[in-house]
Amino acid sequence: MVKIHLKKGDESQFLYETTVTAPVEEFLHDAVVIYNGRLKVDRICAEMEELAKHGVTLPPNMQGLTEEQIEELKLRDEWGEKCQPSGGCVTNKDTIGRRNGQAPNEKMAEMLRKTIKEAKDMISKANVDNNKFVTQATVKEALDILRGATMIVYPMGLPPHEPIKLECDNEEDLSGTQASLEVIDPNAAAVWFSGKEMMPGKKLCDYIGKNEKTKIVAKLQKKGLGAPSREPVVSQDQQKEMMAYYYKKQEEMKKLEVETDDSYLDRPWADGQQLKRQFQGLNNIKWGPR
Repeated sequence: MVKIHLKKGDESQFLYETTVTAPVEEFLHDAVVIYNGRLKVDRICAEMEELAKHGVTLPPNMQGLTEEQIEELKLRDEWGEKCQPSGGCVTNKDTIGRRNGQAPNEKMAEMLRKTIKEAKDMISKANVDNNKFVTQATVKEALDILRGATMIVYPMGLPPHEPIKLECDNEEDLSGTQASLEVIDPNAAAVWFSGKEMMPGKKLCDYIGKNEKTKIVAKLQKKGLGAPSREPVVSQDQQKEMMAYYYKKQEEMKKLEVETDDSYLDRPWADGQQLKRQFQGLNNIKWGPR
């Protein structure tokens, strides 16, 4: 099986396993779905961390308002009253006024945090170094355990405007957010290998050869951005080792230059004509007036 190390820019994403006979469009579709799925898991995890701290999200018309403004406008968080955490809640005010401040108790909050960590580990970029593959099934499992954790803590369900619920129901609206810039449309995606774009209609073997025991680095990006930067010939660690080696050599050369200094030639014992002058009585001759 072919191992493909997927990157976006210079940043590692995940390891993907396939065969050399796989169509490029099949590989590209899978890669984009997994990439976008990992982003979804990260977004849900970020919201669940806030859920564990400050409870469910306030209705949009109440977010960012002070208690005085809410009271003056006679607004009421009916969904917050219905969607209470299992085992009771703990008051922890959200300083930015986005969530209702009715957090789950410590036991439930700890369960949410453990689930968040488990889901993040499943789709972590560190899996590349650990030689662990990420598939659509991996992403689905991570989403399932996150959904299951929220159902345990909030058996009455989450408010319809809660970002976690919208994400789990695939109804999220990312327009105007930074997250929308990271998501790649499957119909507008491109994958590059060795400075060439892999074109739909071809197979992977058209680009990487027929050896099934191949490992390559491919880069995922949006169409129309041109060729991504090529992979460096040496890694950062190798570059550091090379710099340390040449620095050591340079210091050794400096030391040798000091040791091979020819200043000793000015010493009397190094004078090759000294014996001759001694026989001729020409030593210790001084020139000048008496």
